[in-house]
This record gives sequence, C-alpha cells and structure tokens, in this order.
Amino acid sequence: MGLISEVLLLPFAPVRGSAWAIRQVLQEAERIYYDPATIRAELARLEEQLEAGEITEEEFDRQEDELLDRLETASRGSAGTGNGTTQ
Repeated sequence: MGLISEVLLLPFAPVRGSAWAIRQVLQEAERIYYDPATIRAELARLEEQLEAGEITEEEFDRQEDELLDRLETASRGSAGTGNGTTQ
C-alpha cells in the first residue's frame, strides 16, 4: 500500500518539497530574530543612534521596549530546552 500511495502522490512532490523549504526558511528566520546575541547587538546599535542624535528619545524608548520584549521571549523559549547561548 505504501508504494501505491507514493506513486499516486508523486505529482505532489514539488509542492511537498516547497513546503519543506518554506518551513526551513521560517525556522531559520525565527532563530535569528530571537537570537539573544542578535538582539543585544541591535540594542547596542540603537544606543549608538541615540547618542549620535539620529533618533529621538521617544523612538529609542519604543524600539528598546520591542527589543527587550523579543529578548524576554527568547529567554522564555530557550529555558529548559538546553539551547541557550553561552556568554
């Protein structure tokens, strides 16, 4: 039965392969987005922009809150999984 179902589903193989590739790209994008090192680098860059006068204090506060929320989410997500980063 397995061979027959594989033969019948063969025309859908490109769709299944595309779905797999999309899932892999999404997982990698989420890994980068929630990577604590990436978030800390963005916080440092944000502070540099504030000191250089490129952004206002209000903009800094808004973006800092977003980054800290991401960092908190990343910390909760890696707690207990053993996937935390070492510093």
